[in-house]
Amino acid sequence: MSVVFVPKRLRGTATINQETIQRLLEENDQLIRCIAEYQQKGRAVECVQYQQILHRNIVYLATIADASPDIPMEAVNPIGGAAPSATPANKVMES
Repeated sequence: MSVVFVPKRLRGTATINQETIQRLLEENDQLIRCIAEYQQKGRAVECVQYQQILHRNIVYLATIADASPDIPMEAVNPIGGAAPSATPANKVMES
């Protein structure tokens, strides 16, 4: 069962930390792999079930991201490189 499912009595009391987010990301990775496997086997019912869980996880992560204060891209870039800079097209749109 997805880590997003929390009993009603505990909703709003959970603390969101990096470990929880990482578990969700790993779960999403596994869900995507299962969806692809079931699609190859033609098992549409299972695909839909996993897609619903994946969608719920992604919406949950997006909600967390929207509620979080802005942080520099360097802090979340897993590769360790610099964040992408604005391209000339983006600079034109900004002016």
